[in-house]
Amino acid sequence: MSIEASDLARFYPLDKLRAENLEQLAREAQVEEVARGTVLFRAGDSDEHTIFLLSGRVRGDYPDGKTKESDASTLQGRYALGDLQPRRFTATVTSFTATIVKLDRRYLEKIQTWDQLSRAENFRHFDPAPDANRWVFRLLQSRALHKLPTGNIERMFQRFEEIAVASGDVIIREGEEADYFYVIKEGAASVSKSLETGNAIVAYLVRGDTFGEDALLANTVRNATVTMIKDGKLMRLSKKAFDEVMKPPVVEWLTPGMASILARQGAVVLDVRMPEEHAERAIKGAQNVPLYTLRESVADFDRSKKYIVYCNTGERSAAAAFVLSKLGFQVFALHGGLSGMIRQLEKQG
Repeated sequence: MSIEASDLARFYPLDKLRAENLEQLAREAQVEEVARGTVLFRAGDSDEHTIFLLSGRVRGDYPDGKTKESDASTLQGRYALGDLQPRRFTATVTSFTATIVKLDRRYLEKIQTWDQLSRAENFRHFDPAPDANRWVFRLLQSRALHKLPTGNIERMFQRFEEIAVASGDVIIREGEEADYFYVIKEGAASVSKSLETGNAIVAYLVRGDTFGEDALLANTVRNATVTMIKDGKLMRLSKKAFDEVMKPPVVEWLTPGMASILARQGAVVLDVRMPEEHAERAIKGAQNVPLYTLRESVADFDRSKKYIVYCNTGERSAAAAFVLSKLGFQVFALHGGLSGMIRQLEKQG
């Protein structure tokens, strides 16, 4: 089953995303119709999906005997089903049938981060033209970025250099030293290798495809030749920038226990999620400063204070911690996100 972007827009905080970002998520979403009695997840589970209820009802059973009801037709039904990890309750379908929407949690976080970062006035790589940012969506799904923390996304876009290329240009040559990592923003290219029978084209690359990372990661010479077959534009990172971006961001992580101690000592706790997420559940006393407004908000921050940033999974908080540390603040990101902190506070309470 498929879903329209307009249907995704009924959910929080997806309703705040740009239309093209919603359309991208709609293309990647899994839509399932399930019967009464279906268990969507169990208390204690850790999984990769954010689940929304498109129709029907779901009961949540907590280990302590408490229950909660989620109905797609209500305001509460517009939020994700118990998205904290590990899951805090067992979710069971109670209506005759229910329709659920599953989104890859990490990819959702990356799209949300892209959406927020690209709204900044000084952001150079957002193009409002139709389909102009398609290369970004493919890039965020690429193997090269599969393990890249979302906190590095801003660093990557900051370091990108755009170059114009023409059909016939040889971008990298087999056997040469590796110097750049590339993303095709516009155009197309062929990949060829030297075989016993001669040179042969082994692949074609289109908008959003990456190349050049293998030799940089392995610190070896190029293993193929890439030649443009259409005029276009490339985004590239130098070897030095690639090494910096592909390594974990310069972020200090705190365990929930250490974060709790630091908060009691006066550290400011920042929730960098969207206001709707903050309103649903948040750490007591936390200030809500969405990631995309962070740069505009720092003028009101006290530089003598320490800051702890958090989101649901640690993805957006890594980006926020990088931004604040670059601006000279002493900042820590909460390891494990909101769920880890809540568990720690409950132990203390």
